[in-house]
Amino acid sequence: MTQDDKVPIEDDGMTRTGRLAGGLRNDLRRRLPHYLSDWRDGLHPKVAGSTLFLFFACLANAIAFGGLTGLVTGGEIGTVEMIVATAAGGILFALCAGQPLTLLGGTGPIVIFTGLLYTTCVELSLPFLPVYGWVGLWSGLFLVLLSITDASFLMRYFTRFTDEIFAALIAVIFIVEAVKSVTLGFTEDGSDIAAALLSLILAVGTYLVARSLKGFLHTPFLHRRVREMVSDFGPALAIAAMTGVALLFPDVELEGAAIPETVATTSGRPWQVDLSDVPTWVMFAASGPALLATILLFLDQNISTRLVNAKSHKLEKGPGFHLDLLVVGAITVACSIFGLPWIVAATVHALNHVKSLADTEVVAEGGAIRERIVSVRENRVSPLMIHVLIAGSILILPLIKLIPMAVLFGLFLYMGFATLNGNELADRARLWFTDRSLYPETHYIRTVPRRKIHLFTIIQLGGLIALWVLKTSPLGLLFPILIALLVPLRLAMKRLFTEAELEALDGEESAEDIEHDHMMAGDLHA
Repeated sequence: MTQDDKVPIEDDGMTRTGRLAGGLRNDLRRRLPHYLSDWRDGLHPKVAGSTLFLFFACLANAIAFGGLTGLVTGGEIGTVEMIVATAAGGILFALCAGQPLTLLGGTGPIVIFTGLLYTTCVELSLPFLPVYGWVGLWSGLFLVLLSITDASFLMRYFTRFTDEIFAALIAVIFIVEAVKSVTLGFTEDGSDIAAALLSLILAVGTYLVARSLKGFLHTPFLHRRVREMVSDFGPALAIAAMTGVALLFPDVELEGAAIPETVATTSGRPWQVDLSDVPTWVMFAASGPALLATILLFLDQNISTRLVNAKSHKLEKGPGFHLDLLVVGAITVACSIFGLPWIVAATVHALNHVKSLADTEVVAEGGAIRERIVSVRENRVSPLMIHVLIAGSILILPLIKLIPMAVLFGLFLYMGFATLNGNELADRARLWFTDRSLYPETHYIRTVPRRKIHLFTIIQLGGLIALWVLKTSPLGLLFPILIALLVPLRLAMKRLFTEAELEALDGEESAEDIEHDHMMAGDLHA
């Protein structure tokens, strides 16, 4: 191996090599030596707990976003297609990706884009699925080209400022959608109040039980191994417990998991899309909306992967941005040919996947106590088994249908709040309601004036609100562009903050900061 072929020791996976497929080759050299250990490290009870938790979470995501996709596409792409795409794409990603801890799935922004594309096709009297197929083929091709031209180096310009806004947005979407779905029964005309009340109890109960069991590790009860087992299987136990509660009320009719009874397309069409069923000009014109779709998929994938590979997660096997993007591009092409929803890194699921595989310690910061990740069991077994179980969900249909949707929405609620927990945007927003004498002694509070901390938070919340408003507007197609515009906004903030202030608020914690927190943790345990 020549000097040029070696991967830099401190390579963060976002280096521009200047060589064709240079970043991709670096990803392969970085990750291939760990491929066997990815399977060996998956043989652990913690992986089993993570698998059960995320299986239900990813299945709920497929059901929810599959149903929503069916609504915005007139039933041409629905729940069964979303389940097939999630299962097949997730299995391929677990086997081939550079960072297998990242989980793929349908996302709100992609559903919005798909709905707008369907509306455009209706207005132009064009068949939706062939147009969708061509847009996806172009987008998949663009993603492959981006992967072999080191395009992920652009993520160097996306700092934690953008990551925190994006993660908060996705978490808020989960929380809002869960709350809307659970409270819908109280607002609809002619609704069953008993069913609505029981649904509310099940959703809140699932959230509270999952949260309590997850934190059981840090209680003094029972042996530590037992506490670890309860904590790891907490979300799955919460689903089982609240499903059991629902079965105690057989006379109350609850909405069950919307799983299809047969593996057939929602509309009854053939699986393969007839791509020739459009005028020739459409085949080339589809490259226009494909550029917007590519921006959305590129940013969604890479921002989520950046969050997974954050230094605070203590991952040791390295990232694989370009390899991940190549696999997503191939999945996008395959999904487009068969009229399946495009899937990409699902931020909330990926972050909860990492947390479910993590060993943590309790750290004291001033008047506050929080958890810090010590290590993560990096493996390919849990992501593979999660999606194998999703593929096999049709075979255990009677059991899956016993789970009320309210329980799955409670799981959404838990995941949304779990994602916000540890997001510094949320932590800094809470400072507005915290006694100043009880501010935690974090690295930025020790070095940045209080008014500058609040100004930074206000700007981030402004970006979050702008993304939310655009997402829900008729101009939602431009959503990915606004995400990209957060980068120049962050660069412009140099006029309001010094370099030292921005480094403290937006940079990774230094070794000195981490050592300070460990000293605080030692004081706590002493």
